[in-house]
Parts: sequence; structure tokens; C-alpha cells
Amino acid sequence: MALARNRRNQRMVDYWPGFVDALSTLLLSIMFLLTVFVLAQFLLSREISGKDEVLTRLNNQINELTQALALEKNGKQDLEDSLAALQSSLSDSEKERSRLQQLLDSGNGGAAAATARIGTLTESLDAEKKISTRALSQVELLNQQIAALRSQIAAVEQALQAAEAKDQASRTKIADLGHRLNIALAQRVQELNRYRSDFFGRLREILSDRDNIRIVGDRFVFQSEVLFPSGGDVLNPQGETEMAKLAEAVKELDREIPPEINWVLRVDGHTDNVPLSGTGKFKDNWELSSARATSVVKYLIAQGVPPARLAAAGFGEFQPIASGDTDEVRAANRRIELKLTEK
Repeated sequence: MALARNRRNQRMVDYWPGFVDALSTLLLSIMFLLTVFVLAQFLLSREISGKDEVLTRLNNQINELTQALALEKNGKQDLEDSLAALQSSLSDSEKERSRLQQLLDSGNGGAAAATARIGTLTESLDAEKKISTRALSQVELLNQQIAALRSQIAAVEQALQAAEAKDQASRTKIADLGHRLNIALAQRVQELNRYRSDFFGRLREILSDRDNIRIVGDRFVFQSEVLFPSGGDVLNPQGETEMAKLAEAVKELDREIPPEINWVLRVDGHTDNVPLSGTGKFKDNWELSSARATSVVKYLIAQGVPPARLAAAGFGEFQPIASGDTDEVRAANRRIELKLTEK
């Protein structure tokens, strides 16, 4: 038997350093990937935010230019209408002048009146020609302004299209980066789960090979009967023996894991669904489960485990791992769970 224990100790010594190194490297890699992802998200978010502001300003400029163009078109239409009216009036005046000139040439009398009328119409015609000339100048100026506005709108639209294309490229880049980081993190998590399973398998070898000490998911589960008497929160001798073994493993783990990794061993207490009478030491299953978890933590501290690496929680009967009201189901739900996790 002594020879078997020595062989078991040799296997433990050979196993732990490699496992701890692999676990440390994995955790550091995950932290590095998370840091890179957060930094990339921050930089790309700032770049996209700046581009959104530029797009908003460009859209505002386009709206202002469009409104100005509409006003200029309305003014141009008004001037064109005025010009058409003046040209029509000018044509009527020329016709009237021709008619009066014919009357004057035919000698039908009223030459003086006709001459005066012709003079008046001539002056009116000259004035209308000047007005028409000014109107034409204004129309030409408006045409030049409209052409300039169209050039500005075209330039703004080109800038807007370029900004939209760059923004789309940035979004595509962010999506690709997030996809690749998610794949890498998923691979790391799978490796971490594999190492955690190996760790719990080794921990089971250290504690004992018993049916009522098992691994469920990512937790190491002790049935309450192994550690505590019925309805009590004080560790029995067998429970102290098992917890002493656990304390040695946790202390060795604390020495091996780098201090920058902020890990904690969480002790969760659970009970069955049979209510307490309320007349004893504990009023309900909440108090009993919390007291048992605290008792385990205090014992581990007494064995030299750093308090900062331990946490206790009680869940009463509200997180069962089996359903039903049989004695076997209730026994399975009365348990203490250990989970190695990060703070």
C-alpha cells in the first residue's frame, strides 16, 4: 500500500506543472485576445462615429443647396414670365407705332397728335427695351448661379458616395474581425473546458474514488452525507479528511497560478425540497445551505487556503439537479458544489 501511495504521489508531481503552465498560457491568450478585440472595437467605433458626423454635415449641405436651387429656379421663372410680358408689350407697341406711322404717311390728319403719340410710344419702347435688357442680364446671372450650384451639389454627392463606400468597408472590416475573434475565443473556451475536465478528474483521484463524489458539468460535487450529519452544518470526521485533501490541492494550485490571474474557488450549498420545522438551529433550507457552504470555506481557511481565493453561497432547494420526490432524488440534490472560476 505504501508503494502504491508513492506511485500516486509521483504521478501527481509529474502532472501538475504541465497542467498549470498550459492553463496559465491559455488564460493569458484569452485575455490578450479580449484586449485586442476591445481596442479594435473602440478605434473602429470612433472612426465610424466621425464618418457619421461628416455624412450628416454633407446631407445638411445638400438640403441647403437644394432649397437655394429651388428658390433660384422660382426667381428665374418669375423673370422669364416678366420678360415674356415685356416682349409681348414691346411687340404691341411696335405694331401700334407702325399703324400710326402709316396713318401719318397717308395724310389722314392728326399728324401732330400721331407724332406725339409716336414719340410717347418710342420712349415707352426704349424704356421697355432697357427693362428687357436688365431682365436678360438677371436671367443670365441666375443661369450662372444655377450652374455653380449644380457643380457644388455634384461635388457633395461624390464626397457623400465616397464616405458611404468607406463606411461600408469599415463595417465589413469590423464584422470580419468580430467573426475571427469569436472563432478564436470559441476555440480557447473549448481548450479551457478540456483542461478543466482534466483538473477535476485529477482532483477526484486526490480526494477518493467514491460514487457520492462526482463531476457534474464544470463543478465538483460532494453529497452532503459525505461531509455533514443530517440537518447539521459541522463537518464530520470523514468530511474533514476530504476537505483537508482538497485544501492541499488548492494551496498547491495557488502557488502555481500566476498572481495576475484573479481566480476563486466557489463553494455552493444545496439542500433537498423537504422543509425544516423552523424550531431547530436553522429556520429554513436557505440558512442551512448557506451555513454548510460557509463551514466548508472556514475549514479550508483554517487549513491554510487564502481567504481571497474562496467564496461561499447558499441556494436552498431552488437549484436541484434532479426532479422528483423520491429518496434517491432528494439525496442527489443535497450536495456541496465546488467551482473553479474567475472573480
